[in-house]
Amino acid sequence: MASVPAVLTSEWTKIRSVSSTVWTLIAAFGVTVALGAAGGALLNATFDDLSDTERATFDPTLVSFTGMTFSQLAMIVFGVLVVSTEYSSGMIRTSLAAVPQRGTLLFSKVTVAGALALLVGLLTSFLSFFLTQALLGDRGIGLGEENVLRAVVGAGLYMGLIAIFSMGVAAMLRSSVLAICVLVTLFLLISNILSLVPYAKDVIKYFPDKAGMRIMQVVPEAMGSDPTPYGPWGGLGIMVLWVLAAVLGGFLVLKNRDA
Repeated sequence: MASVPAVLTSEWTKIRSVSSTVWTLIAAFGVTVALGAAGGALLNATFDDLSDTERATFDPTLVSFTGMTFSQLAMIVFGVLVVSTEYSSGMIRTSLAAVPQRGTLLFSKVTVAGALALLVGLLTSFLSFFLTQALLGDRGIGLGEENVLRAVVGAGLYMGLIAIFSMGVAAMLRSSVLAICVLVTLFLLISNILSLVPYAKDVIKYFPDKAGMRIMQVVPEAMGSDPTPYGPWGGLGIMVLWVLAAVLGGFLVLKNRDA
């Protein structure tokens, strides 16, 4: 029986030895910070051109995470690659031979990669916040203002949870291409397109990305966004349920299907 510390160490070695996983984290960091800074500079220059509703619900904290819609794609790719690369290379058989306890293997992988994604997410959210607020000038806000720290920490948690959710989906589908296609379609197409459909809006609010991103808002209905039947922590809680379901699904597939 493989010891848990040894399995954790093995998973850490796998992640840092594959350049593609490292570069996806760098991409997530760079896109969030760069687009957040660009959004801050642009809004500072064009603030007077905003509509009355947008000015009344202006949320400088949320502006810091303008790039989150795109950077989450990098976190999706990271989560998928951590799991599915072993299937595409055939190394999953070697891993299962070394660690026959399939639950230990999967949850060690999720623990190591999830912790790394969370660390990168928090570093990204704080740097993006401080840089964007500096570029917003007088319209910026301080970290000590009410609910701002919650939103910044929540943005980092969101990035980590997206990665873990993607790991669960990849474990179920066992294909990099299929998992990435499904997740990108869900987050970029279905979620955004259906949010424009009147009767679908109430359902879309409970999708993992829409619910999870609520944690980043300080101002309710920020920038004219639609109201939600839950608060910031409630939205993050909904996302956690999606993540748990995905990881559980991945575990059941790994347990009951041959490698």
